[in-house]
This record gives sequence, C-alpha cells and structure tokens, in this order.
Amino acid sequence: MRVAVLGAAGYAGGELLRLLLQHPNVQAVSAVSRSQTGKPLASVHPGLVGSSDARFVALSPDEVARAHDVVFLSLEHGESARIVPELLAASPRLIVDLAADFRLSDAALYAQHYGSHPAPELLPRFTYALADVLGERLRGAQALATPGCFATAALLACWPLSSLGVVVEPALFAITGSSGAGTHPKASTHHPTRAQNVFAYAPLGHRHEAEILDQWRRWRAPGLLGQPRLMTHAGPFVRGIHLTLHARLCEPVDLGPVYRHAYAGRPCVRLLDEPPQVTHAVGTNLALVHVCQPETRREVQVHVAIDNLLKGAGGQAIQAMNLALGLSETAGLALSRHFPC
Repeated sequence: MRVAVLGAAGYAGGELLRLLLQHPNVQAVSAVSRSQTGKPLASVHPGLVGSSDARFVALSPDEVARAHDVVFLSLEHGESARIVPELLAASPRLIVDLAADFRLSDAALYAQHYGSHPAPELLPRFTYALADVLGERLRGAQALATPGCFATAALLACWPLSSLGVVVEPALFAITGSSGAGTHPKASTHHPTRAQNVFAYAPLGHRHEAEILDQWRRWRAPGLLGQPRLMTHAGPFVRGIHLTLHARLCEPVDLGPVYRHAYAGRPCVRLLDEPPQVTHAVGTNLALVHVCQPETRREVQVHVAIDNLLKGAGGQAIQAMNLALGLSETAGLALSRHFPC
C-alpha cells in the first residue's frame, strides 16, 4: 500500500517515516512538508541515512488523499481540522491524525481546553485509537485520532481500574523528556534550562487531561468517583515519559490479577515485577507497567514508562493502522531497545 505523512519534518513525523520505510506491508512512502520540500529525508532526520534516498515533497491534501491508501497527519494543532474535510472528500482508505484536533468526542469539553472546534460535525467520524485497549475493535475504522503521549500513559494506567467501581479520584504524576515539546525551540526546552532540572508546567490544566477525562466518562464504570487529575513535569532527558498513578480504593481489591487480565494478549503492554525505568522503554513501542499495593489492598500505585515519540505518537499510530486494516498488530514495530541511551 501507499502511505503519506503530512508534517513529516517533525519528531513524530520522522519516527513515522522510520517505521513505515521498514513496514512489510508498505510499498511506498511520501514525506510531505512545505518547509523542507526538495531536501533529502536524512538532511532533517539523520537516523534515516541509508534507509531512503527520497526527498520531501509538497502536495495538496487532495493530491495526497487520491494518490495514497493511508494518510498520516503529523501537523501542528488546528492544521488537521483545516484540511480533513478535503481529505475525507477524496476517500482514502484510512486517515490517522496524531494531533489533538479529533481526540475528543465532546465538543464542549474540547472548547474548555482548546477553544471552539472549527469542525465539530466531524468529531464523530474519528475513533480514539488507544490501540492497547481497543485492539481488534479498531478493525474497519476509516479515521483515527491517536492519543496524546501523556494521555497514553495515563489511560493505560487507568483502564483496568474502570471495571471495578471502587476507585476514588486517581492522581497522575508524570514527567516527560524535552522531545515532547517538538522541534521548535522554547525557553522550557533550551538545554541550560532543562539539564539538571525538573519543573512542573501547565498546573491544573494540561490539555491531555481533557482526553483522559473524556475516556474516563465514556468507560462509564458505575462506581468511579471524581475524575483523574494529571500533574505534568519536565525532566532533564530527551525521550520518554514516566507516570505514576495513585488511587485509594473504597474496598480492598487485589489488582494484580485485574491488570493481568486487562492486558492479556496485548503484545505492546508488558507487566513487570519491578517499577519500570524510562530508558528501558525508549526505542520501543512498549508500555512497561508495574502495579504495587500494600497488604491492606485499599490503595494502589501503578507505574508506566513509555517512549513519547513511539508508544506516545508514531509507534501507536502504526499499531492502530495495523489493527484498522486487519494487518498483524506489530507489523513494522519489531523494535529493539537501545541501552544505555
């Protein structure tokens, strides 16, 4: 099949290209970027040296959709909503959006966190592609919105709890590397600011909290109380997210079997006997998960480590594409972690 990546010059776009170029079911990849048109892929993404001699191209949304089976959108916030109507009109087999434009099913919730949605009538067309939870239920979807990086880690920590009805307001502490801020330099990603430092940002209002809350509501577990709260922090490393969930339980529950059942057969989630480390997840599409409880079983901590650019972006997007198209779920994702990193 033929695949296009719009916004291919960014970090997530680069990871999509790297994965798609070695995907067994992909015959051709077009890297679309207005800012880098004509340049070799490896001039922007050095990791692609030797993988492809292709160059970035400039194509209109209509040209992209008509010439490709699958279209990935790795664009800045708001750009997907602007071009999706034209893409849908051309009817590609699948659209996968990595931005936040279509992650929320609730237009009012979207407005609270992002402002008025430019195309609310299109929200129902997209499926929120939390691949490790939905699995085969993504089969046949034609438009996918992949979760944000923090939301991916948070929701994988929360999902098994939704079957219990005994959880009180999970707190989610997460720390991310600088690559999560994208390729454009910012004060918060400047090396002298970031190195040897940890700091909180977007307190009481990180945008990814919206999609966490949206899914929490959609799961409709009868006894879930309150809502998850996300506390985001910037760390002195480049790739990865480490998240810790803490929740009190209204009654004692042994959660080890609950998590093992929830993720049984899920190839990209690994339950560990010890808390995961970020460097053990970097370079893979795996979510590393550890569940910890005291003897009373009246509270729980869940630790999750992921690579924000793979499981939190390009890797999960490929996994969701595979599921939607009926391909092997892990096609193109047989990645070996590199350590140390």
